[in-house]
Amino acid sequence: MTFTRHLKSCPLSAIRSLILRKKPSIRNMSSTVGGLRPASMVALHRSLAPAFEKFCQANSGPLPLLGRREPGKWTLPALGAVSDTRMDRPQFRKYEFGACTGSLTSLEEHLEQLKDMVIFLLGCGFSLEGALAKVGLPGRDPADHGHVGAYKTAVPCATIAGFCCPLVVTMRPIPKDKLERLVQATCSMMGEQGQPIHIGDPEMLGIRDLSKPDYGDPVVCQPGEVPVFWPSPLTSLEAVSSCKTPLAFTSAPGCTVMTDLKDLEAPASCLTPEGIPEVVAISQDPVHYSIASASAVQKIRELEAIIAIDPGNRGIGHLLCKDELLRASLSLSHARSVLITTGFPTHFNHEPPEETDGPPGAIALAAFLQALEKGVSMIVDQRALSLFEKLVEEAVERGVGDGGNELGMGKVKEAVKSHIRNGDVIACDVEADFAVIAGVSNWGGYALACALYILNSCEVHGRYLRKATGPSRAPGAQNWTEALPSVSKEEKMLGILVQHRVRSGVSGNVGMEVDGLPFHGTHAQMIQKLLDVTTAHV
Repeated sequence: MTFTRHLKSCPLSAIRSLILRKKPSIRNMSSTVGGLRPASMVALHRSLAPAFEKFCQANSGPLPLLGRREPGKWTLPALGAVSDTRMDRPQFRKYEFGACTGSLTSLEEHLEQLKDMVIFLLGCGFSLEGALAKVGLPGRDPADHGHVGAYKTAVPCATIAGFCCPLVVTMRPIPKDKLERLVQATCSMMGEQGQPIHIGDPEMLGIRDLSKPDYGDPVVCQPGEVPVFWPSPLTSLEAVSSCKTPLAFTSAPGCTVMTDLKDLEAPASCLTPEGIPEVVAISQDPVHYSIASASAVQKIRELEAIIAIDPGNRGIGHLLCKDELLRASLSLSHARSVLITTGFPTHFNHEPPEETDGPPGAIALAAFLQALEKGVSMIVDQRALSLFEKLVEEAVERGVGDGGNELGMGKVKEAVKSHIRNGDVIACDVEADFAVIAGVSNWGGYALACALYILNSCEVHGRYLRKATGPSRAPGAQNWTEALPSVSKEEKMLGILVQHRVRSGVSGNVGMEVDGLPFHGTHAQMIQKLLDVTTAHV
């Protein structure tokens, strides 16, 4: 880690002068002064050191490990002598068997126990003041000038040995129109450590009341503002409590060791499209935003443009809503379980009455969702049951359509009536959260599967999904490419439908066509175009 290398290269001074004296170089952590870099301290018995180090490495978002010092080698970089305006305030916490049993201004009385302890130095996040100023927002500390509140969440950190605890987060309210600029500013200043882990409804993190933080003092959200959450180093206190060791010490909430470690420039990846975050609104009830890299967002927009061609000249261009594919795929990416429904009886005089447009796209989407280990249920009419095999538990319904009569297309009902032939007759009343418009419905299912591949291959989005806890997914570790729709797989799928005498919706023919368009040529070319964009390296 870059900070660890910097730490080792700095001049060293004894930590005793820091942790034993009555007035150590510790101050409120709400801001960084004079270029000094804050660090929090955890002291554990040497027998727990290997497990705690692995725990920090597995949860590097809230616990960025700067370095460790073995018993008898308690050294730190040269410390800035920054005085605290409230030196009577406790600077350390004492833990015994998982319970906090004391708040201390000095560790002088525990010198003998400290001889068997390893000191861990953890990055204390970053100051938002610079980022707020960069986007034209004033800093807003709690009313009593205490440290900004932090909250225990329902998000579990990755468990290592006896260290098992929830993620702790801090929150700042940000005006809606400043969200993306603020996130980009924090990431440009601190790299991935500056990326928030949640934007929106606190209950999605298991936080019920923002006015009652578990640590520190609340900052009130004003009308028009959205709560934005970052991982907090106070997670270390929960970790120490969880291991129930006979004795441990930590920095007190809001107190840090001020070192001369300079803030380093953000990694170069943050200046590239793969590292620049874009903020996208998924829902307003509940309020929920997601994050993906600029390059991932651009690819998904390309997919949306590709499937929007109108080979049947039905006027679907009038139905297009920008970024519906992006928002729909982000919503699916966050979902734990998904319900997919398909099957539309267009040929009442034939058995079966279904058409070939719909089931292949639905199955392609379901296959990729399962590759992402999501629960998937496919719900169809009884007559179409033989076309589908997978039923799973929980459900989220999404509409994917082409001509305005599909479930969920009520979102563009008026446009269907105005611009689609027989629109006043076929317009659907049921409105979906997202209406993905495609020249052929199957194309929408293929595009959603491809968009999910792009998102889950995006490091920025992946970190946001896992809330900066647990290990990141290693590139190539998943067989996602094999789960994507392909020309050969979709040709076989259409062949199965033809064997069951499922007909083309437009022509009524039983053959290798969908909506009157031949598979070889039109549909095969579309699938390949989507795959080319999806798997291309920027």
